[in-house]
Amino acid sequence: MNVPATRKDLMIVNMGPHHPSMHGVLRLIITLDGEDVIDCEPILGYLHRGMEKIAENRTIIQYLPYVTRWDYLATMFTEAITVNAPEQLANIQVPKRASYIRVIMLELSRIASHLLWLGPFMADIGAQTPFFYIFRERELVYDLFEAATGMRMMHNYFRIGGVAADLPHGWIDKCLDFCDYFLTGVAEYQKLITRNPIFLERVEGVGIIGGEEAINWGLSGPMLRASGIQWDLRKVDHYECYDEFDWEVQWQKEGDSLARYLVRISEMTESIKIIQQALEGIPGGPYENLEIRCFDRVRDPEWNDFEYRFISKKPSPTFELSKQELYVRVEAPKGELGIFLIGDQSVFPWRWKIRPPGFINLQILPQLVKKMKLADIMTILGSIDIIMGEVDR
Repeated sequence: MNVPATRKDLMIVNMGPHHPSMHGVLRLIITLDGEDVIDCEPILGYLHRGMEKIAENRTIIQYLPYVTRWDYLATMFTEAITVNAPEQLANIQVPKRASYIRVIMLELSRIASHLLWLGPFMADIGAQTPFFYIFRERELVYDLFEAATGMRMMHNYFRIGGVAADLPHGWIDKCLDFCDYFLTGVAEYQKLITRNPIFLERVEGVGIIGGEEAINWGLSGPMLRASGIQWDLRKVDHYECYDEFDWEVQWQKEGDSLARYLVRISEMTESIKIIQQALEGIPGGPYENLEIRCFDRVRDPEWNDFEYRFISKKPSPTFELSKQELYVRVEAPKGELGIFLIGDQSVFPWRWKIRPPGFINLQILPQLVKKMKLADIMTILGSIDIIMGEVDR
């Protein structure tokens, strides 16, 4: 750490790894001069579980339950990227209905993630009330997930070539009801928070990132869009069927903590718009590409009979990843979530590199907090929106 040699009265403070507003097990070693932050060194790795290594000796279907443990607040996105990689490697077509279902699930997951960012962020800067409000709406999202997938958080719902099960009877109406209700909820948050003078005092002009700086640091998601750059992978990469809906990329030009808050709030209403359009126009047809279950060789005839290929919920156990490499990415709530996948004519991936948005967005933290006050660290760290599960993997 580059501490000035002349000063003798600097204080070195440990923040974390189990500080309540550290959002998991992040540890910051902070050098203070009174209240001013001279230096900050983040220390990671307390939640490292070897996720990339585990992927190398699991088939994709075996690995699916693991991936929801990276970013455990936006679980659908980790599943989406896990099945998108082999789908593109093997050029598998996803039925229209499955694609619509995926978009609905992804956007609901984005709302749940932004809600659980908003609550703790407000609690960090001293507003307790929104923390209890957000759980009210988030419970409803989880109820929808539970009805469709059977699980509230770790869904294990996406499959190569589609989704595991169709939407249950009455789910679409329930989801439309939720959309109408949630818009009133967002209006309530904006009334409560956005023009609150104490809140504005804490976040306005704190942690400013310029547009070029954001690109140079490799930031993505709301961190990038709050700095005036209109970059959203849903528009750029045209994955799933986002092109068929009418929605706008949300961005702000200020680049401070308030801008990041505004981007996330408006993203929630855009997600509702996408979900409503998807629910209105969801087509009929299969929810899974059944052909991919026939990718098997006649090595083990036991797996080839009808029950295993069509009735069971998994693609054939001999689904091979061809010998090529590719990088796939989705726009997760926190930024660009990517997978670099190398196949090797085997059922296991040869390499499975995860590009977590939180990890890369966290790099800029030491630069943002220098020359700020100690209390601003919580504001800046909260506005970055990290989840240690994906930072440490």
